[in-house]
Amino acid sequence: MTVSPLRFPLRSVLWVLFFVVIIAAWAVMLMMAKMSGVDVIGRPVGMNMMPMDTFGALFPMWAIMMAAMMLPTMVPTLTTYERLMVSADGTRAGWIGVLLGYFAVWVAFAALISVAQVTLTRFAVVDALGIATSGLIAGGLLIVVGVFQFTRAKEVCHDVCHAPMNYFLGHWKTGFAGGLRMGLGLGAFCVGCCWGFMALGFVGGVMSLLWMGLATLLMIFEKLPAIGHHVIKPTGVLLIVAGLAVAIL
Repeated sequence: MTVSPLRFPLRSVLWVLFFVVIIAAWAVMLMMAKMSGVDVIGRPVGMNMMPMDTFGALFPMWAIMMAAMMLPTMVPTLTTYERLMVSADGTRAGWIGVLLGYFAVWVAFAALISVAQVTLTRFAVVDALGIATSGLIAGGLLIVVGVFQFTRAKEVCHDVCHAPMNYFLGHWKTGFAGGLRMGLGLGAFCVGCCWGFMALGFVGGVMSLLWMGLATLLMIFEKLPAIGHHVIKPTGVLLIVAGLAVAIL
């Protein structure tokens, strides 16, 4: 009697790979934090700290950080696309395209914020670990991001991230190329929605695993259908209050 080999549906394989990449990204970030000589909150714990003041050092770190923090927030978007694979003419190639397009935008953002960090370091606005060098700078950044939570730009971008079905229905394209195009659009709106949480890395340190975890959870909560709209403004209030406290103290 011949036993046929196990066969796994392509959907299962791709989802497993998706989560493996996320876990691997977090593992690499943990390793980089240890190599940088910082603890889980991003504070130095040794004398042999890895210099993080060049684009060559910062860009890979930020790109991996984007995978660790932003890919988990894509789960609702990818599951939404899967529903359209049943009711419309979506394909697994299109699903991959959406994922790659979305991540490509965040990699571009990683390049941009890496340049910004190099510049801020040279002007002593942040130190070698990406931590703001004064309470006024840290507090001001918290306030700016908090105020952004109340803006029309935040509302528009969040509406797209919160309800990807509406975006798909209004911009539907088939095949891998179509999925890639939609992923790029969704990624752009997501950057517009979440850039502030990334910038807050300069408050506690861009190598702070605690900050990364809290920011990731907050962005996931903002995208949840049931509560997403209800956490934006309270978060803004908390950030503004925290910014005033940091700036004063």
